[in-house]
Amino acid sequence: MRALVKNPVLILIVTLSWFAVGTGICRAMTEDEANNIQLYEQLAPGVVNITSTVLERDFFFNVAPREGSGSGVVIDGKGYILTNNHVIADAEKLEVTLANGRKYTARLVGTDPDTDVAVVKIEAPKEHLVVVPMGSSDNLRVGQKVLAIGNPFGLGQTLTSGIISSLGRSLRAGDGSLMEDVIQTDASINPGNSGGPLIDSSGRMIGINTAIFSPTGASIGIGFAIPIDTVKGVLKDLIERGYYAYPFLGATLMTLTADSAKALKLPVEAGAMLVDLATGGPAQKAGLRGGSTRAQIGNNILIVGGDIIVKVDGQPVTDANQFLRYIRKLRPGDRIKLEVVHWKGGRDTVTVTLGERSSRSRRSKS
Repeated sequence: MRALVKNPVLILIVTLSWFAVGTGICRAMTEDEANNIQLYEQLAPGVVNITSTVLERDFFFNVAPREGSGSGVVIDGKGYILTNNHVIADAEKLEVTLANGRKYTARLVGTDPDTDVAVVKIEAPKEHLVVVPMGSSDNLRVGQKVLAIGNPFGLGQTLTSGIISSLGRSLRAGDGSLMEDVIQTDASINPGNSGGPLIDSSGRMIGINTAIFSPTGASIGIGFAIPIDTVKGVLKDLIERGYYAYPFLGATLMTLTADSAKALKLPVEAGAMLVDLATGGPAQKAGLRGGSTRAQIGNNILIVGGDIIVKVDGQPVTDANQFLRYIRKLRPGDRIKLEVVHWKGGRDTVTVTLGERSSRSRRSKS
């Protein structure tokens, strides 16, 4: 120490070194931190806050407005914004706040409850809009880094990070329909994050944050996002038609299990059994037959007697959900070949032209 005291230059160097260590100045930023900062600064301006006003009746039946809040993401320079259907459901008024604080009245362009996707539009100058680019959800891997940007609890422009925890999850939409191939992530998602983007490390949107699993209502590290490829599948129709045209078979189906087939003494072990047919629907027009009688198997009462679908377009059908997933990927007007086993024996190949399912929520463009 005596030598140091006698050397003012060394004293200055040591003092600055201690100060740098103590304040963290000398710590180099990690590559991951730099990536987080870059992506946030680049993309956060493209994430908006959406305020929805819903009219409700109070205890005395007086109409009172109730506000809700969610997130959205700008997808082009024309002012189209992607969000969740449940963020804007039943709204009488929609207001979008950009990251720069500017507010715009938004109109609902289209919505699809089945995928919990909606599109709204604002009339804003192109120079005020930052577009978040879309990637692909086709080749995602568990363990891959992801970022979520949104407005949890109304706190704008919040960034959280995590990984893809699982793929191929199933999730019930607010209307009860089953969403397939949902992304699970541990990136913190809370109320208000809904409709915001899930982003990969290259800055591409790979999903739309939609829900969390939590007994408390706050994030416990189990969040879900709609894959961007699912969004792309309905997006064009939502913008052009206001709704997505789903194919319609006109039949209620039930999975035929091996135990049920054995108890009913059927010549097949698995398939999708037709329970009920819509009058005048595609299945009925093609000559298929639905159930006609009741049968008790164990504690279950089944409607039996209908045709059993065992193949669709040459592919084996093992259960009703598998068959419906196949149909869901088609469009109205597509023709499918079904191999069916009749209840009283015999097989047939039947061609069915799919109809269009009436939408539960159609909004035409104004």
